[in-house]
Amino acid sequence: MSKFRKNDSKELPPISTASLPDIVFMLLFFFMVSTTMREVTLMVKVTVPEATELSKLEKKSLVSYIYVGTPHQQYQKVFGSEPRIQLNDQFAKVSDIPDYITAEREARDEAEVPFMITSLKVDEYTKMGIVTDIKQELRKAAALHINYSSRKRAEE
Repeated sequence: MSKFRKNDSKELPPISTASLPDIVFMLLFFFMVSTTMREVTLMVKVTVPEATELSKLEKKSLVSYIYVGTPHQQYQKVFGSEPRIQLNDQFAKVSDIPDYITAEREARDEAEVPFMITSLKVDEYTKMGIVTDIKQELRKAAALHINYSSRKRAEE
């Protein structure tokens, strides 16, 4: 009898699944942290204009958005095809902007209020008259830190 013999009757041990829950939870936490949920459903078409000199916003949580553009096809029967203002998830008039700014300020911590930014996402084909009216209402509401959203111009 030999000391080292081959035992063909042994099976391979089963694959250990002990670390599988750890991997699943790591993936779950990764997607929870890296995914951003859309807060506002856009009801207007906004194609922001191109620009060359851009800077990124540091704290996007301090930004309040005002969208201006023509309503999507499903809303045009009710609101027409002229450019409209959208604040959060509803259409608004220019006169509603001070109330919107006040509500945004009240929703923030008192220390963050001086750093709030109002970002205008305006369609590139919208006339400047409505933008001027919005800026006047923002002035009345003392929201003087305004940002114009744009996209980077493609290099030629």
